[in-house]
Amino acid sequence: MYVFIKNNIILYSIFFILVACQFQEPTNKHGILYLENRANQLAINKQNKNDVIRLLGVPHTKSIDDSDQWIYIERVLTKGDFHKLGQNVIKSNNVLVLKFDKYGILKRKKFYDKNDINKMNFSDKKTENNLTKDSFVQSFLSSIKSKMYSNRNSR
Repeated sequence: MYVFIKNNIILYSIFFILVACQFQEPTNKHGILYLENRANQLAINKQNKNDVIRLLGVPHTKSIDDSDQWIYIERVLTKGDFHKLGQNVIKSNNVLVLKFDKYGILKRKKFYDKNDINKMNFSDKKTENNLTKDSFVQSFLSSIKSKMYSNRNSR
């Protein structure tokens, strides 16, 4: 009888553990979901800005120098495998760039997936910001301040 109760407890505990587990992988989604499927619905030279807004919504970003270039983003993160120790891993990272003419008609669409983005070359040049550089007086006062506080902590 005791063995029967013990076996039932083990079976019930295994059952509850399995019921509590998720069979779907946890995902963290950002941007327009299923961007590739929606991008395939766009027809070049047939749809305008209003059609695109109806299908995809307001663009995430517009180009700095050209307001007729719209950028949509989709990013899906999931938890990594056991060897990744549960860190977030990028499952999909898609970007859709749309170009319109002066009348608002879609003229070009370019879809980038995770592999295309990894192949892109970026410039190694760095921009120097002269506004955030400290003046001589500010750097002098900050060095005196750090020396004052370092002497205070050593006592």
